[in-house]
Amino acid sequence: MVSSAFIGSSFIIKKKGLRKASVNGPRASSGGYGYLLEPLWWIGMLTMIFGEIANFVAYIYAPAVLVTPLGALSIIVSAVLAHFMLKEKLQRMGMLGCLLCIVGSTVIVLHAPEERAISSVEEIWALATQPAFLSYTASAVATALVLIFYGAPRYGQTNIIVYLGICSIIGSLTVMSIKAIGIAIELTLEGNNQATYLQTWIFAMVAITCIIIQLNYLNKALDTFNTAIVSPIYYALFTSFTILASAIMFKDYAGQSASNIASELCGFITVLSGTAVLHSTRDPDPPLITDLYTPLSPTVSWYIQGNSELWKQKDDGSPPSFITTLRQDYFM
Repeated sequence: MVSSAFIGSSFIIKKKGLRKASVNGPRASSGGYGYLLEPLWWIGMLTMIFGEIANFVAYIYAPAVLVTPLGALSIIVSAVLAHFMLKEKLQRMGMLGCLLCIVGSTVIVLHAPEERAISSVEEIWALATQPAFLSYTASAVATALVLIFYGAPRYGQTNIIVYLGICSIIGSLTVMSIKAIGIAIELTLEGNNQATYLQTWIFAMVAITCIIIQLNYLNKALDTFNTAIVSPIYYALFTSFTILASAIMFKDYAGQSASNIASELCGFITVLSGTAVLHSTRDPDPPLITDLYTPLSPTVSWYIQGNSELWKQKDDGSPPSFITTLRQDYFM
């Protein structure tokens, strides 16, 4: 709950920082990195770090399929703060969508599997290198690369799934790596030093790389789309891929009864339904203005009168134009 409050707030603070940074340079959605010089963005970043530290501790003592769904609380925090601080109006049906996310997450938590006992980082490495998880990792990396090099340049500015898909797919690998690091730290504190194993440092390098990629594309998504929509869609996608990755790597559902699995599936569908409702009620995002002169350009109208003579009328209510729009109207 603490992590959700911090993470939900960080979305809003970072969004405000991105807005301030875009005034003095290229936007993050256009490849700019001016937000790195904006103190407000760093405050949001620190807020997110505090939230992720709380998440990190939770992943040590609980399975990912239990911890991740609780992130639904960050949706409520983000949506409410965006409504008041960013003036991004939250519709009544959007509130219903948030409620559905909470109900679905509660069902998942109540039927979540127990944590699997692990004695060393080598055991985690064996789970990470099993054929099933290696196949998932290869598929995730391949999909992310397609979205980064093909989808993002073409559809990133118009389709919210592109940026958030990259964040969510890579995020599932981040969680698996962070969970491995967390368990290694826990075992080290208990007297079984895991820092001597190469696998521990490999997990750390993977986690750092994935986090950098996530932050980059999450900033692009926040700078391009409505925050009240980014948060729930990111949550739904991130939760989906994380639960799938955890189920494959740690075999969370081994030994689970059919009723428990069905209940968790129903809870997850409820979360997705809530996200769909919230997305369908969002206000359209304002288009990006790429030419500052276009809105000020006057128009030249040509009229053909009854005597077949041309008469031109020019509206000069603005400064001289570099781009002239011609409109022909024919009156018989």
